[in-house]
Amino acid sequence: MIWTWRYEDSAGTALDRPTPERFTNKSDAESWLGEAWRDLLESGVHQVTLLEDDRVEYGPMGLNP
Repeated sequence: MIWTWRYEDSAGTALDRPTPERFTNKSDAESWLGEAWRDLLESGVHQVTLLEDDRVEYGPMGLNP
């Protein structure tokens, strides 16, 4: 299983940039987001959805403080 974050704009439209990181477990994906959310927000990502392969685990989750 591969875990990824789907990056979305403020309307919920999926973005094709930046290239999503790939993780082998949910914990690593969540830890990474805790460190990278500010950079994602600065690059135009307003919300994220966590995917396990193609299945939505949860989200969307806003990045604005």
